[in-house]
Amino acid sequence: MLIGNVGRDPEVRYLDGNSAQGTKVATFTLATSERYRDRNGELRENTEWHNIVAWRQSADVCEKFVRKGTQLYIEGRLRTRSYTDSTGAKKYTTEITVDNLQLLGRRDGGDDMNSAPQGGYQPQPAQPAYQQPAYQAPRPAAPAQAAPAAAVQEQPIDINLDGGSTDDLPF
Repeated sequence: MLIGNVGRDPEVRYLDGNSAQGTKVATFTLATSERYRDRNGELRENTEWHNIVAWRQSADVCEKFVRKGTQLYIEGRLRTRSYTDSTGAKKYTTEITVDNLQLLGRRDGGDDMNSAPQGGYQPQPAQPAYQQPAYQAPRPAAPAQAAPAAAVQEQPIDINLDGGSTDDLPF
């Protein structure tokens, strides 16, 4: 899963050469950045560039709406392949094959000539895919307030210490 900005306009090709029947594939680069503070407290930024390959419907979306600077959310799979360059040396490249692509908007938000065609995609404000609910500590139960005690009338108990009891105690 990546969220980043497109580095160059997508290059769209058709396999089998025929645009009506061929399979559409779009390739472009995506930049992802991470910001952090180093040991000295200075803000640092590290940018990674990813090679993206989109097929069929995803390639169609890229052709119509994606331009340099567009912010994208991409889900995909890593694929490493090898090829031989013009000097005969064997080279390796790692690409991300798109499974899911979502347009998030443009980095600069400007109205320049490279923006999406009129009547096309209108960027929406980016929203996180998942937001963890805020933690709320359980509230302690309020102490039970005792009901006001009923007025108790005190009655004197008459105890006869001579052996005879005049009280009416049950024990």
